[in-house]
Amino acid sequence: MVLEQEWQLKPEDNLSLVEEPKEERLFQHNISMVKLESLKKSYQFKKTLKEKRAHSDYFSIFATKNFYKPKYKSNLLISFVMKKKIGNAVKRNRIRRKLKAIVQILIKKRGAIDKDYTYIVFGKSNAYAQKQDVLLPLMEKSFSKLKE
Repeated sequence: MVLEQEWQLKPEDNLSLVEEPKEERLFQHNISMVKLESLKKSYQFKKTLKEKRAHSDYFSIFATKNFYKPKYKSNLLISFVMKKKIGNAVKRNRIRRKLKAIVQILIKKRGAIDKDYTYIVFGKSNAYAQKQDVLLPLMEKSFSKLKE
């Protein structure tokens, strides 16, 4: 038993054969966009840990003047480090993501972070439960303290 149906277009169907061009989203690539570049070698960490430092209950930041050039001139040399004592990988990665997001916000604020410095940010376990709104002003204050 085969049913044959005849399809007929009616004027009220309002189907057009010509496809309308879709609006393309124009992404403007900002040439001066700052990317975070991590430290790779142990001598980079050792040298940075010997210089300036700022501590809070949620993180510690170590800084030194750039002693080697980043891959691109606009990159910020910064590493995020967590101790294994803090907890499992999920907890450590969440703290790392939270701190990275704050740094990304601070980069957009003109003058909040000096790109002429190399930074290491040590996350602490208290940062896991704390809201980003509380951590942001503390980190901004720490970076300004390191500039002095």
